[in-house]
Amino acid sequence: MLNEFKAFIMKGNVLDLAVGIIIGAAFTAIVTSLVDDLVQPLIGMIVGGIDFSAWGFSIGDAKFNIGNFITAVIKFLVIAWVVFLLVKAANAAMPKKKEEPAAPAGPSDNDLLKEILATLKAK
Repeated sequence: MLNEFKAFIMKGNVLDLAVGIIIGAAFTAIVTSLVDDLVQPLIGMIVGGIDFSAWGFSIGDAKFNIGNFITAVIKFLVIAWVVFLLVKAANAAMPKKKEEPAAPAGPSDNDLLKEILATLKAK
């Protein structure tokens, strides 16, 4: 079982996935800084200096932080946009696959069955 696990881990796809997760975690820090330090102040200037990250309301002891949710949505949209652009660029950089010529058409299943039946009848 240990050898099978080692073979699984050493496959290229698993290593690529691990690298992607690590880079994604580092990229999240960049996007967090972008949204917190650039986008939110810009939106605050547009809406008259309101810091919407502090928006929220309370019901009893429960605090509903709407501003934090809005910030999370903005971060998600930025990350989704950048990932879209990266995938689009990677697809454009990949060499186009050449279309393989169609395999020559052989006998149909019915023709093969008729041939087998004829062979069986002949015996």
